[in-house]
Amino acid sequence: MLPDFQFRKSTFSNDEAECVEVALNISDIVALRDSKVPDGPILRVSPAPWDAFREALVTGTFDR
Repeated sequence: MLPDFQFRKSTFSNDEAECVEVALNISDIVALRDSKVPDGPILRVSPAPWDAFREALVTGTFDR
């Protein structure tokens, strides 16, 4: 049985935006999916890499 992920989209998104939805409601799993393909594949990662990725975005590590 698959977990019952409760996905949410960023508040920065609008209906035309291509966004990633994130589910954080299952312990020890961060689930991600394409908002335009809700029945498509789901990427699952553990919280530590997800937190490191988010921190890199916030601090501008990926900025050119």
